[in-house]
Amino acid sequence: METMRKSVLYSREAIRGRVLELGEEVSSAYEGQNLVVIGVLKGAFIFMADLIRALRIPCRIDFVRLASYGSGTETSGRIELTKDIETDIAGKDVLIVEDIVDTGLTLTYLVENLQARSPRSLKVCAFIDKKLRRKVPFEADFVGFTMDDGFVVGYGLDFDEQGRFLPDVCVLNAEK
Repeated sequence: METMRKSVLYSREAIRGRVLELGEEVSSAYEGQNLVVIGVLKGAFIFMADLIRALRIPCRIDFVRLASYGSGTETSGRIELTKDIETDIAGKDVLIVEDIVDTGLTLTYLVENLQARSPRSLKVCAFIDKKLRRKVPFEADFVGFTMDDGFVVGYGLDFDEQGRFLPDVCVLNAEK
């Protein structure tokens, strides 16, 4: 990241406001249901923590980890499950919380994997949606922000494990 410039795309205030709105949307959608929130590690952990605190309904949590990015800014196209959930989701309402929907490959893989476990319902909440980068059709049910392109860090998002600590979401720009 030393050779990259950062510019703020979403401020911590904008993020806080949008997460509170998403908390209300999710709470309304799952009122009275048996909700299991599954966070996709590592990028979604901060977003998921804030989203859960914004909910007004109880939920259980679990985590899954998938690998699709190497140390670059492009997906490898190969998805690998490196940490599975520990919760039995059969008959339960499941909300996957993801940092970014990019090509759609990772979430398509994860949704198919979890659907095979017979949840009552399965939806996706994405912090950022990059619709222009889709390689397969995929629509998240809840979306925090939409952006066209660019590589972002901060609020849990990283570039080669760097930048997760930033409180704002910043676009990385190559130095000229």
